[in-house]
Amino acid sequence: MHNTRITIRLTRIAAMAVIVSLMTGCATASKATDWLRGRDKAPTDDTVILGAPDAEEYLKELYELASGDPHKQADIFEDAAAAAKLTPGPSSNLRFGMILATPGHSGTDPARAENVLRDVLAQGELLTSTEMSLATIYLYSATRLNTISAEARNLTESTTRAARDEELATSQRIASIEAENQRLRRELADAEQKLEAITSIEREIRDQE
Repeated sequence: MHNTRITIRLTRIAAMAVIVSLMTGCATASKATDWLRGRDKAPTDDTVILGAPDAEEYLKELYELASGDPHKQADIFEDAAAAAKLTPGPSSNLRFGMILATPGHSGTDPARAENVLRDVLAQGELLTSTEMSLATIYLYSATRLNTISAEARNLTESTTRAARDEELATSQRIASIEAENQRLRRELADAEQKLEAITSIEREIRDQE
């Protein structure tokens, strides 16, 4: 029960970290969207990548992934996985990496997400500044989830080892007590035999008198 509470707490911490990251990502994405709609000037360091999805497209799908039923989540995951495999590129890999890093669905895989997103960031010249921000945010989230999961596994393993060691120590104590009881029973049996022998000798002496 203690392990379960710890695991639940760590899972909530991980979820909170992702929510904070999403909020930060939304702020960055909003700025990029304003620019795309002409409400703001383009950042001087941003490169326009033809065909790159805008922030709303990424975030809309991630929202559907987080709020959808298992069938919807599976469809989104399979479509992203197929796109990353059939038309690999920074944008399709970013999409797949963010889906892998999003908790709450059967395809969640922070360890794989970390690898995919690191590869995406290595191709930074092919990403828009918004995509760079999203990749950085989700890489951080995936890394934190991996760390928390490792800590939870280590804690569980340590607790299991401690319980196993305690069980072994208890078994050894029980075996020691049982061995001592057997020794005492043997000594009692020997003492009874000696007493019976002495009683028999005394009886023979009285009979001879």
